[in-house]
Amino acid sequence: MRDGAQWITCEQPSRVITARGAEIFSALDEIGRDGFWVGFIAYDAGRAIEHIEPRLDDDLHLPDLAFVRYDDVRTVDELPEFHAPRNSDLGVGTSSLDPGEHAHLVAQIHELLAAGECYQVNLTRRLTFDTAPDPLALFLALTRLNPAPHATVCNFGAALPGVAVVSASPESFLHVDGRAVETRPIKGTAVDTVALRTSAKDRAENLMIVDLARNDLGRVCEYGSIEVPSLFATEAHPGLAHLVSTVRGRLRADVGLADLVRATFPPASVTGAPKPRVLQAIEDLEPVRRGVYCGAVGWVDAARARVELAVAIRTFTINAGQTTLGVGGGIVADSCAHDEWSETELKGARLLHAAGARADQPVDVR
Repeated sequence: MRDGAQWITCEQPSRVITARGAEIFSALDEIGRDGFWVGFIAYDAGRAIEHIEPRLDDDLHLPDLAFVRYDDVRTVDELPEFHAPRNSDLGVGTSSLDPGEHAHLVAQIHELLAAGECYQVNLTRRLTFDTAPDPLALFLALTRLNPAPHATVCNFGAALPGVAVVSASPESFLHVDGRAVETRPIKGTAVDTVALRTSAKDRAENLMIVDLARNDLGRVCEYGSIEVPSLFATEAHPGLAHLVSTVRGRLRADVGLADLVRATFPPASVTGAPKPRVLQAIEDLEPVRRGVYCGAVGWVDAARARVELAVAIRTFTINAGQTTLGVGGGIVADSCAHDEWSETELKGARLLHAAGARADQPVDVR
């Protein structure tokens, strides 16, 4: 896992915790007490936080939370030399939505916005490949061709055989150091940095999510401690740029990891506003569950009171002989369905190229 300019490598797993539904909170309490843990909280864990009328089948059969405790944790300046098997091509993937279906859902979201039920809804689709590459080989390909500030690879051994998460996430969900907490929501994506910086639409998207993140952190932070030290910063990533804002606060003394996740999950940038209504809209509109995608992936160092959880975007999940990758974007009143589809292609292009994959729709590899 990347930790700023350094890398963390973990060996000798001593325990795996998995949980579903409301069990995730007792699991998080245990993770937050002791040890160094690496893993994920699936987007679908949000069902244990907000009431959602279920519609989608659990076709992925993954737990809502899975974390591995490691006893041998090392921090190094350079990524070690790994001798991973050659990564075979993922091949041709299928998308849970085609452009026409995606445009129809954008129109339905516009109706929700016009009715005043929502201000922004994150709409996503899933790419599925009927192959399962070596996770380490995929991780090395991504770090070489699509380096990311929150790059992570983790598998779960006998507890979840055949399951691995390989992430090239650019977005920090929760950074905790002692009682200081920070989230850095991304909203706004383009190739042209200048156009992105001056885009009223992208700035409006970002501001809505910043307000949501401030509200989420406000539930668990000391009164008056919430601040936004950076708003609409332009951040360059391979092949594209994002608008990124920073929200900070100071956690109350009685707040633990489970309390923090309950207040902020799922991440604001991959849901929308207001969050409870948007979560139901996503359940009603999207054809498949998201799984790990749009949840959180990263690590918890309980001994040092540090947490680094990234938003699980640009993230491959290997499971049951298949590999999935989600792509999406926020829909607001002036969103154009064609442009939103193109944004999903842009977000996936370099990842698919690195993985030797092809989607069922052409992508522009930049």
